[in-house]
Amino acid sequence: MVHPAPVWELGVEVSGGRLAAFRLGAERASAPLVIAVHGITSNSRAWLPLARALDGRASVVAVDLRGRAASNGLPGPYGSSAHAADLVALADALQAEDIVLVGHSLGAYIVARFAVEHPQRVHTAILVDGGLTIPGSEGVDPQVFADAFLGPALARLKLTFPSRDAYRDWWRAHPAIANGDVADEDLIAYTDHDLTGAEPELRSSVLEQAVRGDAEDLLAASRSAHRLEVRAKLLCAPRGLLDQPDPMQPLEQVHAWAEEDPRRREAKLIPDVNHYTITLGTAGAAAVAEVVAASLP
Repeated sequence: MVHPAPVWELGVEVSGGRLAAFRLGAERASAPLVIAVHGITSNSRAWLPLARALDGRASVVAVDLRGRAASNGLPGPYGSSAHAADLVALADALQAEDIVLVGHSLGAYIVARFAVEHPQRVHTAILVDGGLTIPGSEGVDPQVFADAFLGPALARLKLTFPSRDAYRDWWRAHPAIANGDVADEDLIAYTDHDLTGAEPELRSSVLEQAVRGDAEDLLAASRSAHRLEVRAKLLCAPRGLLDQPDPMQPLEQVHAWAEEDPRRREAKLIPDVNHYTITLGTAGAAAVAEVVAASLP
């Protein structure tokens, strides 16, 4: 049985209200700080497996991005610039410098944007299956691409569920989760944190307008990764959002990015994971944790 890391709520004033952030695991005053940023329809609890795998080697603070979970009351605008500004407010509140930033999916684009704009505050930027141009996104309407690429995730936002168990079961049957190694305790923490409303009409807290606002910005946001002048690592999954053999960040593309600045950039394939289990799965989180631990100041 897995025991999720304890969660301590933080919060910081940002444009439009209060951004929810959480310390995952007990605070260790001497431990280096890791700020973790989740994906486009995700939430802070996606990082519980990472915090557990780090086992006190770092102090992990994870945000709920505006428009999601405990930050879903924050208004737009959305996009990498707005999210990066929220991270600046969080770093200021934590009086944090020399930060290790880790971002998954959309979070990788946000981390890259922050690191480009505030390189003096960043020790290492770790991009997890995100940050670069998504194959097929160039030259098409970003909303049309979002509907095609994020179809099942967007459809989930329109569903209602009669109970928390029903929502957990929906996720247990998800193609990316069903055959993976996601601990049920972690999945429960992740799904419960996402829900809003009351039975029998529970729904995801993720605002569709936030997802679409971020999708509109994604192609432009992918330029930040190519402008990085800090130490950076990009970890990619060999399988995609539905566990299909079409990765979000093809390995050849990731290696080409690293070769632009081989002195500061590294590329790494995390084997036998998909876009979700690279962070939510036990093996994926352990592999990411070892990269994070090796990147600490």
